[in-house]
Amino acid sequence: MLSDKDSMTSVERRASIGLASIYGLRMLGLFIILPIFALYAEHLPGGESHLLIGFALGAYGLTQAILQIPAGWLSDRYGRKPVIYAGLILFAIGSFIAASADNIYWVIAGRVIQGAGAINAAVMALTADLTREDHRTKAMAMIGMTIGITFSLSLILSPMLYQHIGVPGIFALTGVLAVLAMLIVFFVIPNPSITRFHSDTEASGKRFGEVLRNRDLLRLDFGIFSLHAILMSVFMQVPFLLKNNGLNAEQHWRVYLPVMLVAFVLMVAPMIIAEKKGKVKQVFISAIALAMLGQISLLLFHHSVLAVAAALLLFFTAFNLLEAMLPSLISKTAPLAAKGTAMGVYSSVQFLGAFFGAAMGGLLMQHWGGNAVLVFAITLLLLWLLVAGSMRTPAAVRTKLYPLPLMDEASARNLQQRLAQLRGVTEAMVVVAEQMASLKVATGGFDEASVEQLIKGA
Repeated sequence: MLSDKDSMTSVERRASIGLASIYGLRMLGLFIILPIFALYAEHLPGGESHLLIGFALGAYGLTQAILQIPAGWLSDRYGRKPVIYAGLILFAIGSFIAASADNIYWVIAGRVIQGAGAINAAVMALTADLTREDHRTKAMAMIGMTIGITFSLSLILSPMLYQHIGVPGIFALTGVLAVLAMLIVFFVIPNPSITRFHSDTEASGKRFGEVLRNRDLLRLDFGIFSLHAILMSVFMQVPFLLKNNGLNAEQHWRVYLPVMLVAFVLMVAPMIIAEKKGKVKQVFISAIALAMLGQISLLLFHHSVLAVAAALLLFFTAFNLLEAMLPSLISKTAPLAAKGTAMGVYSSVQFLGAFFGAAMGGLLMQHWGGNAVLVFAITLLLLWLLVAGSMRTPAAVRTKLYPLPLMDEASARNLQQRLAQLRGVTEAMVVVAEQMASLKVATGGFDEASVEQLIKGA
């Protein structure tokens, strides 16, 4: 039987499930238009410009990238829930503007406002406020799983919804989902007893220099930038490939459903090999190469629905694998004191990549045709392969968090030194203000009994 220490409290479970659902509803609103938007937008006034279609598709990423870290800081000062409410209101307004748009320019305006509702950092900070240190990883994992499931559902549901309510209806639906998320915040999510800065989940302005000078982190940031740039460029081209092969937009789910299901199954074995066999770098680089093979296949063999589906299977197997590995690599690579900052930069770069990929996809389609988009993706993947090839093999470590009693700075320094000397501990950090000890420990095992004894003695 699990002890109280080993299991989440009812408040922690309610908070984790509620915040994961808010994150999922928010991301559903962003992902759900991807498979059908380009086909819809070309019939809008101004939509004859693929460049403007690309801007409309990716505009949310630009404002999201710019505003999400500042929104997290605002939540430290004014409270998590007020910032989350404000972000969801902005997202709803942007959704309803896009739903009522009668030209591409108003869609762009709506997408910009959607992205300005940047709640990701505030949601992560509220998660940290509402969960104990030793259960925070579980709560964050729930949010991560929700994002992956939401993305796959979006690709499948989008063509189905398009048939019944069209893109304006989908935009309106995302606005309604934002309102639903506000109700969840009000009725389901508990109010935190204490709101404070959490170095493991929030960005610190004092740590940006350290993060931006770290070459290993920059390699990973370039990776997530490239991955999401390629993802958005894919949805500037693939809907037209399927349409040109005789598959109406309403039927595109017949491709995405089996592709996403099989891709999830295929990623399991490589993930196990990477983590259990210590082959992280080899699997990581192989996944980049597989994504490149998928894009090359799209370029050379796109004259049937089956060929497009096979190419997408290669790409999305690699995409799912890389999307799962990159945050873990950031966590393993970042110094403990800069982990929250590293994750904040990583997330912002991810959204910036989404904007860049959609905009570049539109520009290339307008001037050089759809194949140029695929050449762009292949080139970016080749560059990423070269960058990743020089990465150091990541240490086989994981992060453990422990709550601490109140103590003075001298006691904290002494505890940190003693923790760092224990078997299997590669890095230790004690933060008095957060009443937390954070350790990087070997995945092969560490002396947890001694850790707990030292902390209990403190």
